[in-house]
Amino acid sequence: MKIFAFLKWLYATATIFTGMTFTILIFYFLPKPKAVKFTSWMIRTFLFLPVELEGSIDDDTQMILVNHESDIDIGIMETITSKDLVWVAKKELFDIPFYGLLLKLPNDIAVERESKTSLLKLIKDCKDRLKDNRVITIFPEGTRSSKKRMLPFKNGAKIVADKFSLKVQPVVLINTSSYYNIKKFHYSPGTIKAICLDSFYADKSDKEWLNNSRVEMQKVYDIELSNINSYR
Repeated sequence: MKIFAFLKWLYATATIFTGMTFTILIFYFLPKPKAVKFTSWMIRTFLFLPVELEGSIDDDTQMILVNHESDIDIGIMETITSKDLVWVAKKELFDIPFYGLLLKLPNDIAVERESKTSLLKLIKDCKDRLKDNRVITIFPEGTRSSKKRMLPFKNGAKIVADKFSLKVQPVVLINTSSYYNIKKFHYSPGTIKAICLDSFYADKSDKEWLNNSRVEMQKVYDIELSNINSYR
């Protein structure tokens, strides 16, 4: 049984890797962001991961906050909206051979956490991408968390949103680590639920809006998880 589970995970991992490779190969042949969207749909299809979407991405949204559990989260987000998402990620990921190219090609934003000038660069890069009508998309926890509790949100998202008075929309992905978890060699097909919460304009006079968003996102997550468990 363990061997079968590992083979399933191996299939999923190979599918993801193939999709990533295909993104690189076709990137310059399709208008942005078609290559990323196409291969994200391809991966979802071959992994048998339909998405139940509650709500929708606001047409005027300029920043998306999304919780992070699994390596499939980016692909899920890319397929639930036609908007050109620009991802904010730590600089170390950009330096990884092959994977880093997937971030550099679409001109995603690298953040150097230990750099004193990192915040200034983040603001400058976000301003540049916003001019191209791209949507700043952030995992505000800063890393994956599969313990069903969202980590404290990093303040970078608030600083950028406050600076440009952005329209912000939280999105909650429910229990994605139960479908694909690279560390636990786990993959299981199934329907993933994504919930788009109400959008709002960032107000720098409200010092707690980012933390309040985390509280609201966690509340929605907990309710959905309890509903899932009640059917088992």
